[in-house]
Amino acid sequence: MQASEIRQKYLDFFVSKGHTVLPSSPLVPENDPTTLFTGSGMQPLVPYLLGKSHPSGNRLVDSQKCFRSMDIEEVGDNRHTTFFEMLGNWSLGDYFKQEQLSFVYEFLTKEVGLPKERLWVTCFAGEEALNLPKDTESFEIWKKLGMPEDHICYYGSNKNWWSRAGVPENMPAGEPGGPDSEIFYEFTDIVHNPEFGEACHPNCDCGRFLEIGNSVFMQYIKNTDGTFGLLPKQNVDFGGGLERIAMVAQNNNDIFLVNHGAVIKHLEKVCGKRYAESAEITKAFRIVADHSKAAVFLIGDGVKPGPVERGYVVRRLIRRAVRFCDQLRVPPGELGALVEAIVAQYKDAYPLLEEHKGNIRLELVQEEERFRKTLERGIKELERFAGDGAITGEDAFQLFTTYGFPLELIIEEAGMRGIKQVDIEGFKELLKKHSELSRAGSEQKFKGGLADTSEKTTRLHTAHHLLLKALQIVLGPEVHQRGSNITQERLRIDFSYGQKMTPEQKAEVERIVNEKIKEDIAVVQTLMPKEEAEKLGAEHEFGAKYPDRVSVYSVGPLDQAFSIEFCGGPHVEHTGQIGEAGVFKIQKEEAVAQGVRRIKAVIE
Repeated sequence: MQASEIRQKYLDFFVSKGHTVLPSSPLVPENDPTTLFTGSGMQPLVPYLLGKSHPSGNRLVDSQKCFRSMDIEEVGDNRHTTFFEMLGNWSLGDYFKQEQLSFVYEFLTKEVGLPKERLWVTCFAGEEALNLPKDTESFEIWKKLGMPEDHICYYGSNKNWWSRAGVPENMPAGEPGGPDSEIFYEFTDIVHNPEFGEACHPNCDCGRFLEIGNSVFMQYIKNTDGTFGLLPKQNVDFGGGLERIAMVAQNNNDIFLVNHGAVIKHLEKVCGKRYAESAEITKAFRIVADHSKAAVFLIGDGVKPGPVERGYVVRRLIRRAVRFCDQLRVPPGELGALVEAIVAQYKDAYPLLEEHKGNIRLELVQEEERFRKTLERGIKELERFAGDGAITGEDAFQLFTTYGFPLELIIEEAGMRGIKQVDIEGFKELLKKHSELSRAGSEQKFKGGLADTSEKTTRLHTAHHLLLKALQIVLGPEVHQRGSNITQERLRIDFSYGQKMTPEQKAEVERIVNEKIKEDIAVVQTLMPKEEAEKLGAEHEFGAKYPDRVSVYSVGPLDQAFSIEFCGGPHVEHTGQIGEAGVFKIQKEEAVAQGVRRIKAVIE
């Protein structure tokens, strides 16, 4: 059974159980600046798992595309990939353990047809010191479903507990969490490797067992005294690896043979090598197949190769793929040809890939060309540095800053030339100093987003506060600041919002800001405890760390303020001073990232 068939069966099955199908969210998270990419099925649903009502109801299902950049170094074995799809189903205060475990067991054994004797499950062993009981309820449900007792294993909170903070001890007061129950498939033809322990078990890393799904039961909330109480509304969050389920459906423990077959066949054709020719060749095939697929999906979601953040990750994927294409003796330019095979595999589930296919291929080809030019220059420099058989930290740092060679590429290239020694720690130390200097310079230049503290910049800074509040009034309270930069000439604000503003909306925002300027409202600074400021609903930078006592600026007195923000200043004393320089005008409104818009405005 292929992954595409399993995906459709899964969605259809849960629709038959009263669930609503959600479309896959983009790989670039919407309204979540804390992470670069969507890395799990539940990530887009966190607000609803924490209590917010979902517009599509309380039974939901989807297949979510995911990308995990931390797995780049792991790619090369038989099961790790950076791009994957996560099958998910959720109950938001509706059904709980009995229905969930019954649903997933029925799907895997009847719809997918997995042999029951190959399935193992795990349950939460409890934490006696925290008065968190053993999850005997899940154990008994699995038994009644037909799971043999010796295929049901208990593990502690490091394996069978979920919260955003990890194990129960790390959870802050007010944080929800709960036990989970994982499902594993046993590859009986794989012999246990004693290097991983005397006895094999579901969580053993020898390769005999593969986790294919996990049901999280958000059952508890941590109290202020460190104890745990039951949540009034208990939720279910299930995540199952689509590609992994396809693996076990075919009883094949190589995820690349199951889910990357078209790419592997194309590579074999153009390079004349066989996938299973040697361990080194197999690893190269896997890296090219995974990285090219991940790059296709990321570019399809609007992430272009570049020097920073998301763009750098795409660039790194493409450049690693190019290096391993060279190792396989794949002709230059063939990376772009892989787009056709990847899009053909996914065009029914993700039609936008087909629509953007030409642009995706162009980006891949252009990045390969750029990299080959850089590579040619950098290799000559590397060979010069390596004249005495070693790469110093200074040499590696120059290759990084001048030629864009990431450390792993320097190590790989050095290994291909018999260069035994690369001063990795020296490189890391220089990189750390470079980062600290860059950060210090940035903070000095743009402290609080301000280019300086001149009268003009100060006026625009206060107008920035008025603008953010006006945006929340016009577009909705979910709008929050995601970045700012203010000079003497103009202000710039990045804010969370998923669509282009209409002319009417921009006009209304301008009207509100100018109205508050004319009202000549006092701008007040107040020093107060951080907790008190948060209770007042003061706007603050998402994810930033603040001291226990903070500076808050309000437009108007605190008890009747138009806007309140954590801020260090400087500001005008009253809003009328802004109007002395002219009228507030929005010059431009545009998208800068998925779910993030930007406004540039002036006072003239």
